[in-house]
Amino acid sequence: MIKHIYLVRLAKDDQEYSEIERLLSALGLEPDNAWQGRHNKGVLFRTPQAGIEIGMGGDFPRTDLIFEVEDANTAYEYVQARGFKVVEEISDRRFGGRMFLVEAAGHRIAIFSYLPEMAPQHPKTLEGALDSRDKRFGIVVSRFNSFITERLLQGALDALRRTGAKDDCIEIMRVPGAYEIPAASRMLAKTGRFDAIVCIGCLIRGETLHYEVIANECTRGIGQSAQETGVPHAFGVLTVDNLEQAIDRAGLKAGNKGFEAGLAAVEMASLKKAVVER
Repeated sequence: MIKHIYLVRLAKDDQEYSEIERLLSALGLEPDNAWQGRHNKGVLFRTPQAGIEIGMGGDFPRTDLIFEVEDANTAYEYVQARGFKVVEEISDRRFGGRMFLVEAAGHRIAIFSYLPEMAPQHPKTLEGALDSRDKRFGIVVSRFNSFITERLLQGALDALRRTGAKDDCIEIMRVPGAYEIPAASRMLAKTGRFDAIVCIGCLIRGETLHYEVIANECTRGIGQSAQETGVPHAFGVLTVDNLEQAIDRAGLKAGNKGFEAGLAAVEMASLKKAVVER
């Protein structure tokens, strides 16, 4: 069975290679993988969506590649500003789109967008915005392993502030350990004062079953509180094998999971508002 399909364009020299790479980057594609060997080099650009299209008739452009963009007019200005050669000016087409053609390293590339009235229809999608203005957040943080949880707390606060939350709209509740987080988060949620709750803790595996028992109860309790109160709960509780893993996830090479939990709380609070206001 087919696993992947790749469209490969071979460049004859470094100049042609660089020109094609520059055009793809200008159109917003990000390189996913690049390599440099003794006899060859290459870079893989992944697209948000791709497909194989078979067609016939006079409306299909004679090109090597076709890119669909959000707005052909913007793409046209963008490509022109970067000095690429436009070989066919932008215009409306009979298929209901607006298209122009550029040339890069001898390759003709068509770039188009559908006119609004002809754009393919998709199901309505609801998404939360990373906007915490005019929203209130509760943060439940465990004192146990405070060396880690305080760093997670600062990450969560950073996320809320960056997205617009004011300090007077954030309340912090401290509890002894991770086991107490679900009860405390439920207390906050039931007050009706908060749009979302951020749960922060750190569990490090030991030599007994205590780690598994607490981790399971904490996870189950937080989920149950969110479902029964209807207030989104963001899970920022680390469950790791050792201190090194915890440190990595509290602001080092694995990022700050408190920051990620803060962003999740903001998005879910916004999403809940969008659902209620429909």
